[in-house]
Amino acid sequence: MEYLIIVISAIFVNNVVLSQFLGICPFLGVSSKVNTSLGMGAAVTFVMTIASIVTYLLQHFVLGSIEYMQTIVFILVIAALVQMVEIILKKVSPSLYQALGIFLPLITTNCAVLGIAILAVQKEYNLGQTVVFSAATAIGFSLALVLFAGLRERLELENIPGAMKGMPIALLTAGILAMAFMGFSGLV
Repeated sequence: MEYLIIVISAIFVNNVVLSQFLGICPFLGVSSKVNTSLGMGAAVTFVMTIASIVTYLLQHFVLGSIEYMQTIVFILVIAALVQMVEIILKKVSPSLYQALGIFLPLITTNCAVLGIAILAVQKEYNLGQTVVFSAATAIGFSLALVLFAGLRERLELENIPGAMKGMPIALLTAGILAMAFMGFSGLV
């Protein structure tokens, strides 16, 4: 039951993008097409989950109480994982690699990835809870990204006043989507 609460909370109630406002850069930058959003979501899911596992192990077996090194070490781990994902995507899916463009290396500085690694340590989760928390958070990030991309694709087909076209309607839509996710706050 404890793991189910972590999953529901991470995906819906405390969605990393729509409730905690972490990872806004890729959320706004890559969410113009659903296919690109799915690719970014998969990349972030992989990096966030693996990074949380590695940072958990480093925190508990190497860093211990050396808190001042935590952020630096965590960023280095995330950067190495992003480089690995970038190399793999370049070989496996060049079209997705091109579509993600600059936003793929920006996963390194995505505050959501670093934030979840640090939150898992602060919440004193065990390894299993850390994996579930980070994977569910990444799924919540992906869900928000894909929903927003679908809405943006749909908005391109609508007759929108000139002053609202582009980023203004995107930000308004993101705000409404965030309010919709607030409705889940009574679940947990």
